[in-house]
Amino acid sequence: MNKKTIFFTLSLILVLFSAQAADLTNNPNPDKKMWAKSIIGQKAPAIEVEGWVTEPGDLKGKYVLVDIWATWCGPCRKGIPELNEWQEKFSDKLVIIGISNEPKEKVESYAKENIKYANGFDTQSRVKNELKVTGIPHIILINPEGIVIWEGFPKLPGEELTTEVLKNLIK
Repeated sequence: MNKKTIFFTLSLILVLFSAQAADLTNNPNPDKKMWAKSIIGQKAPAIEVEGWVTEPGDLKGKYVLVDIWATWCGPCRKGIPELNEWQEKFSDKLVIIGISNEPKEKVESYAKENIKYANGFDTQSRVKNELKVTGIPHIILINPEGIVIWEGFPKLPGEELTTEVLKNLIK
């Protein structure tokens, strides 16, 4: 091998190693299946909606769990009782916000009977688009400093967001 080939090979290895190391920094579990852009450890996007079916309370000093969902989504609807339970159980530390990209009337008719936490509607899908969500439900958990500390599909085997996991995250 000549010097140029050796230099090129070493440079390529260094670049690949650096890219992999950077990815591990941004996503501590690269094997976790994501249906959105990973923003773990980063500042959360602004929570913008067209309007609220139920407005969130005071977010200051609290963790915020944002659930991107839809009324037609079976797994989304299946998770609502657990989100209701978490909102009640952890209300001193946690605010849960559901956001659907469906029209107000659709979200309102479903939410009034089934949801006990804040819920917004946004037909422009601002938060969903910012996160590049391609599969729902998608949850992000934001700490009081505005940093995302959990993200993903809440029932992904091996990566579930459970009551115990949530409790440990919001200590």
